[in-house]
Amino acid sequence: MKNSGIILVVNSGSSSLKFTLYSCAERTTRLANGLVERIGSASANLVYKRGDEAKTEESVQAADHDEALALATKILADPARGVIPSLDAIDAIGHRVVHGGEIFKSSVVVDPVVVGALKSLIPLAPLHNPPNIGGIEACARLFAGKPNVAVFDTAFHQTMPDHASHYAIPKELYEKYGIRKYGFHGTSHRFVMLSAAEYLGKKPQDINLITCHLGNGSSIAAIKNGAVVDTSMGMTPLDGLVMGTRCGCIDPAVILMLVREGKTADEIDAILNKKSGLIGVGGINSGDMRDITSAAVSGSPTARLAFDMWVHRILLYIGGYAAVLGKVDAIVFTGGIGENHVLAREKIVSQFGIFGSALDKEANASKRGPCHISTPDSKTAVIVIPTDEELMIAQETLEKI
Repeated sequence: MKNSGIILVVNSGSSSLKFTLYSCAERTTRLANGLVERIGSASANLVYKRGDEAKTEESVQAADHDEALALATKILADPARGVIPSLDAIDAIGHRVVHGGEIFKSSVVVDPVVVGALKSLIPLAPLHNPPNIGGIEACARLFAGKPNVAVFDTAFHQTMPDHASHYAIPKELYEKYGIRKYGFHGTSHRFVMLSAAEYLGKKPQDINLITCHLGNGSSIAAIKNGAVVDTSMGMTPLDGLVMGTRCGCIDPAVILMLVREGKTADEIDAILNKKSGLIGVGGINSGDMRDITSAAVSGSPTARLAFDMWVHRILLYIGGYAAVLGKVDAIVFTGGIGENHVLAREKIVSQFGIFGSALDKEANASKRGPCHISTPDSKTAVIVIPTDEELMIAQETLEKI
């Protein structure tokens, strides 16, 4: 039976633990949220925000994720600073899990069998799934008897047909290692799809969208009748768009060349995931789009090149996905850059003449989503929809308990 109580959302990273507490009694309301960062170091830090109040920060001791979770839950139930009388008020815990492979096509209540399956998927996400699993196990110890629900970044994309999700490599590699496209940011793309459908007055099953989640990590999804038919990220989040520090799609032979030049797998991983993209091309030691555009406007040729490459790759995917969909009801911007960066959106939308879309410059510069940034006479709507992955996780958790 579904519960309408209190949902804790946990996003456990390698050295951080994000937490958000929701009340789902009548409508879903965010009660508090926070972050324990630099777990395991001497400079661990707790950031906390209750409701609409200003956030607070304090130095803490958090040797591991169990201690970080104890700090988070302690402040949530603190008589002076908390929002619940005790931890018993929490009815369920929803967890972000990066990779569900082909095993998990939707959210699932966690039990020992599920944990075993999650551990079997670690080779597909060796940096992300272990801390995600660690967060689940820590919550199972602290909240004995309370349901934990795993919500997967990959799940929403599992409606992709085989011709979109499979790579043109020997099939035994797919069969043995699970090498195929999975896609990520699925929780965000699903939230934005549902929100865009509501905003446009359509049913999810009747809408075709190209959703652009643009941030430090970025991906685009082609959504037909409410279901994903293709997405830009691949087996890992490295593929697809030019990102803050990731290269996006690249000729595989580049990797072979680097191997032959003596680079190790770890060195190549660091180059492509942490030293490429905007930070690798921009020449200003920053992968932040705000810094890149500021430097480009000030005359930096390398920053301008990085920005133009970023825009070009986005346009390639949007154009290709429009062809795949055949009919596009709206192109949607979300994520940190997609929601907030006026110049970036303007540069992209200025190329949308093929869609019969024109930018409403005033709306683009002044309005906050959900909103149209295309002119009323545009044939294809261009809209901004703020994403809320934690809220989507809370809602999916509520559906499962």
